[in-house]
Amino acid sequence: MKKNKASTPCLGICSTTYGDNVCKGCKRFIHEVINWNKYTVSEKELVNSRLESFKLIVLKDRFSISNAQLLATRLNDQGINFNDALDPLTWIFDLLRAAGSQALDWPQFGISCHVNVDHAQLKEQIFSEFLELSEAHYGRYFST
Repeated sequence: MKKNKASTPCLGICSTTYGDNVCKGCKRFIHEVINWNKYTVSEKELVNSRLESFKLIVLKDRFSISNAQLLATRLNDQGINFNDALDPLTWIFDLLRAAGSQALDWPQFGISCHVNVDHAQLKEQIFSEFLELSEAHYGRYFST
């Protein structure tokens, strides 16, 4: 199913129900999760653009996409949910999430990995940095 820039980033593992101001799953802020269905298309696009920019910050020095079409095909073939309206580099988050602890053969997906780090450690670093960026942004602009 083709997505758009306003598609929900929800991963179905929301931590805002447990009191987090930033969801540990999708990294949206609590008020964004609560009000998502009330947002206009442009408001949803703004949220996704912020999340996309944070993902790119975390990924750009670690990876490059050599074949975005191959990556999209492989993700679709494996039933991995990703937003094709976003930069293909961001699809790596969805691939890492779906892979769990399984090591990935990056070239098989049209991806070049520029770091030599254990898969589990790399995944933890990436997810942690993405959460830190979202929490820092929330703290700066929304925390009282």
